[in-house]
Amino acid sequence: MNLYTSCFVSADRAALERLRKIPRLPRSFTPTPIDELARLRESLRADARLLVKRDDAIPVGFGGNKIRKLQVVAAQALEAGADTLITTGGIQSNHARATAAIAARLGLGCILVANGQAQEKPTGNALLDRLLGAELRYVPTREARAPAMEEAAKELRRGGRKPFVIPLGASTAHGAAAYASAVHEVLANIPPPDAIVLSTSSGGTQAGVIAGCQLHGVKTRVIGISADDPAAVIEGAIRGIHRDLAALLELPDDTFAGAAVEIDDTFVGQGYGVPTPESTEAIELCARREALFLDPTYTAKAMASLIARIRDRQLAAGTVLFWHTGGQVGLFA
Repeated sequence: MNLYTSCFVSADRAALERLRKIPRLPRSFTPTPIDELARLRESLRADARLLVKRDDAIPVGFGGNKIRKLQVVAAQALEAGADTLITTGGIQSNHARATAAIAARLGLGCILVANGQAQEKPTGNALLDRLLGAELRYVPTREARAPAMEEAAKELRRGGRKPFVIPLGASTAHGAAAYASAVHEVLANIPPPDAIVLSTSSGGTQAGVIAGCQLHGVKTRVIGISADDPAAVIEGAIRGIHRDLAALLELPDDTFAGAAVEIDDTFVGQGYGVPTPESTEAIELCARREALFLDPTYTAKAMASLIARIRDRQLAAGTVLFWHTGGQVGLFA
């Protein structure tokens, strides 16, 4: 019996087959590598084996979890006959940059609604958005983003265009499906890890990994480290995505209702995108020990939590997989 078969003894094979058949972009940018973090482990004197899933290494648009989600979400847009992608985020949004990159690869138009003011000299993701040819529209607050996206879509429709609106972070059932499928990549290469640690915000990535573990019949803990919102808010978003994902996979609404949703919101610090001493240490430690670059908004805070859990023996044994969701462009913002 090979590793894949042995890991999937209690898997929901019918649901996995439906998951496999969800359309994706013709050219796949995955799977991504799984690397050993031996020198980081040595530095932390960790007993647990430390691994990293390198979604930062996806080879288009500077990679990251949003590119993986868009492999499914953009295929959904193409099926709908879209000629323009519309989405939103902050000035330095990884998701906005990823959407602009996929739009450029597919020859689609792209409108990005960003809350904040245009930079006089764009940096980081804002610079990449412009290089990728996206149209930037600015709004003063987060609350103004969704109405501005809908207004942009109405404007395009009046002109005979076919826009496709992608919610913040591509955190939809289709986006989560991409990460439910990604669990297969892990289990095809290593035995089920005891824990997966990843950054979480709009909830789609964590929702997908949790669902993927359940569908594949493994009991891996999936620990999401909040980059911004309180745990209860993110859990609510994940539960909603799970209901939508169940419908997409033709499963009962409560299929994922019993799944544990574990979120740590104690590493946000002073707020979204604001570094902490712990996140700064994580960036420096991973760079100097592994030549692994983290971003200050998401992955550094997730790694800071992982480091703290190892030091206080919360993750004292077994195998811990850090899912690198990308975002290193933020180092140059």
